[in-house]
Amino acid sequence: MQRMGLPLGRATDEALLSGLTTGDPEIAVAFVRRFQRIVFGVAIAVVGDPQLAEDIAQQTFERAWRHAQIYDSRRGSVKTWLTTIAHNLAIDAVRARRASPVAPEDLDALLDIVTDTPEQQALADETSARIRSAVAALPREQARALVMAGIYGMTAQQIAEFERIPLGTAKTRIRTATRKLRTTLGTEASRR
Repeated sequence: MQRMGLPLGRATDEALLSGLTTGDPEIAVAFVRRFQRIVFGVAIAVVGDPQLAEDIAQQTFERAWRHAQIYDSRRGSVKTWLTTIAHNLAIDAVRARRASPVAPEDLDALLDIVTDTPEQQALADETSARIRSAVAALPREQARALVMAGIYGMTAQQIAEFERIPLGTAKTRIRTATRKLRTTLGTEASRR
């Protein structure tokens, strides 16, 4: 970094993350500037609310600062680690806001976000791309059930009532979608 003869802007992602632990405000600013756009992009893609997305982005950087010392580069890039934190915080925020039923068109919009929208450019990490692709390959009714259960945290009973289908059908859709997703992702992982 700057003190070692390398400008902060040219420091590696790992060096900036490691530098967060020093408490140097210049390093923190450089780190946030480098990743703020992608972190905000992930948050806004999931929550759809700019103010909430800003809050999530701030929480993401706070969490990164607190846990920088446990980052393991063998498990993925800094960008992947950071976007995973943002994605998980955004999902938690969506679940916390889930006070009213979800309109079907909102689910379709969410599925579109999860599948192939420009916002997904922000979710450029490999893992999210594989998951999006696997969800997009599911039959629409199974993908909807999986998103309702996985992202909105709805129970099978709530999904059955919402979709106006028998409880057993809702359970089958969730179970089948989950199994297909695991198989697809497991198959891809074994090919590497």
